[in-house]
Amino acid sequence: MMKRSCILFFLTLCLLVSASICQATSEETDEPIVWPSDSVVIPATPAPEMRSEPTVAPIATTETQPGTMSITLTFTGDLTIGTNYKAYRNMNASIFGKELKRQGGDPNFYLRNIKDILLSDDLTVVNFEGTLADSVTIPASKRENQFLFLAPLSYADTLLPNGIEAATLENNHVMDFGENGYQSTMDALQQAGIVCANSTQIGVYDVKGIRIGMLAYQTFNGGYDRIYATIEQDIQKARDMGCQIVTVSYHWGEEKDYAPNSRQQKLAKATIDYGADLVVGHHSHRINPIEIYNGKYIAYSLGNFSFSGNNKPDDMLTYLFQIRFKYRRGEMFGTDFRIIPCRISSKQDYNDFAVTPLTDAQKIYTIMHNLSDYAPMIENPVENYPLEWD
Repeated sequence: MMKRSCILFFLTLCLLVSASICQATSEETDEPIVWPSDSVVIPATPAPEMRSEPTVAPIATTETQPGTMSITLTFTGDLTIGTNYKAYRNMNASIFGKELKRQGGDPNFYLRNIKDILLSDDLTVVNFEGTLADSVTIPASKRENQFLFLAPLSYADTLLPNGIEAATLENNHVMDFGENGYQSTMDALQQAGIVCANSTQIGVYDVKGIRIGMLAYQTFNGGYDRIYATIEQDIQKARDMGCQIVTVSYHWGEEKDYAPNSRQQKLAKATIDYGADLVVGHHSHRINPIEIYNGKYIAYSLGNFSFSGNNKPDDMLTYLFQIRFKYRRGEMFGTDFRIIPCRISSKQDYNDFAVTPLTDAQKIYTIMHNLSDYAPMIENPVENYPLEWD
């Protein structure tokens, strides 16, 4: 009898413990996710790790160890300022012109919210998509185009004071007004102190005793074949010019794609194999995931930066890509990166062209989750997207 009572007691105890465990498990599973105001919490999904809000404080450049230093580069997506000349022959009537008037006529307004970030790095590179000219003629081949982007020559002077030192000039809008418009743009930027890069001109920038070479190409109209024919020699030419860091920018892919196609991925890897230290892309107006290949980063698309082609784009999220090249006694010994999630507008309901870092945890999470969702479409996605430096 005593033995039977002990067995019944043991079975009862087991049932109670089991019920308690199930209840605890159920309560833990049903507990809602709370989004703190000062950080982003990642649920147990493939989404990459997020550590904190993006910092807008100046980047520390003091040496952490004797003989060490770092070079910090910032890359942005498409920069399109001014007017769509096809729709607004009068600059003041354009959506950009109307916003300029609301901002007191100061053409620097579109960079006001990120100026401190760009001034605190060592080099910022934008993809300049449009034409700078005070008078233009539309080429016959462009008369049917829906978009022809144009800004006054004086707008070149908004770049350097706000921390932008270089521009790539390989995209599908730099020739909106033909060779004359292109040369006008190049002249205006260079006179404003901006280093320019295109498929025939390597942009060279010296900082802290390190020479940086910037190459740029677009892949349209047979561009892939042209690039494969010259890219290895072009990278070597940059090295022969004394460039310790060589970056390559590509304008490629399809508009509104959130991931690169196979041709982009093949070219990006070949570019790294040929000796580039970094590949950065644009054109899709959408952010794409970042890949790490043979220890080098490939940022396939940074989306838009400041984009005056639409006052209500259906996706206004973007990010700044920042990379640090670390040096010890003049030799590179490592790199790391971070992203600064942004919105191409300071407004929620319309595009005011003022690029603005995100601080809202849910908006930051949206960007991170987007990058994570499309990561399986590349071979070697980065494991996480840090918002702060290691």
